Amino acid sequence: MKIHALQTGRVQVKCAQLIGQGHGLKRRLGPLTDTVWSDWLPTYAFAVEHADGVILIDTGSNAGLTNLPRWHPYFRLAVRFDIDREQEVGVQLGRIGIAPRDVKKVVLTHMHIDHDSGLKDLPHSEVFASPGEVKCASGFAGQIRGYLPQRWPADFDPKPLLFDDEAFGPFARSRRLTRDGSVIAIPTPGHTAHHISIAVVDEAATVLIAGDASYTEANLQAGVIDGVAEAEAQAALTLKQLSALAAERPIVFLPTHDPDSPERLTMQRTVSTSLTTAGAQAHG
Repeated sequence: MKIHALQTGRVQVKCAQLIGQGHGLKRRLGPLTDTVWSDWLPTYAFAVEHADGVILIDTGSNAGLTNLPRWHPYFRLAVRFDIDREQEVGVQLGRIGIAPRDVKKVVLTHMHIDHDSGLKDLPHSEVFASPGEVKCASGFAGQIRGYLPQRWPADFDPKPLLFDDEAFGPFARSRRLTRDGSVIAIPTPGHTAHHISIAVVDEAATVLIAGDASYTEANLQAGVIDGVAEAEAQAALTLKQLSALAAERPIVFLPTHDPDSPERLTMQRTVSTSLTTAGAQAHG
């Protein structure tokens, strides 16, 4: 198998989003009230070349995100996108020799706008998403929560990604996405209530494509919850489980917005066991 990190533009958020400040409502309001912006951060989608066909994990941003609805306070005050058409996922796939028709499956870690906006380039792929995530993202209520369902393709009808009672490390449930069981979805709720991550299991290490379960490897190691996670306790439990997974097997940890994700992927650099142990203790 080969995994490609495809950068679909850049995003800038408030520092209080990357590292949650305080608890409860105070933490959730932090990204709106904070005056300090982060550096520009990459937005990655990940293509997995597998014998069953190419699997794309998330679809990244598109150029339309530079023109967001101004009525929504988060879009007006707390996020900025920098992307043009040549940086969208369809073009990026073409540059590595993968045509849209070659992508057999698209798996969405969650449905925030910088993870599902490339769907328009993949009309022939099977799309998988958590049915709970689709429900939360749909309709006007979804727009209030910060999703943009009105921008989904007209024929958008994702297949439900449901978990089986098959443990994967400390995770009690999982879902095999390939016949050989080397690509596995696991539930990692917290950032959103139905967030998932994808493990690509190889002999040397397991590559964990983490979406926004943690914004960076450093945040995982420190046990840091972000500022927009819907359920604080659930997010903390997910980080603890991810830390436990990294303590029991070599994990190459690839969040969507971590600038170091491509280098870690290329170098197969795994999470430090000593640091993940410290992170797990911070949660305990």
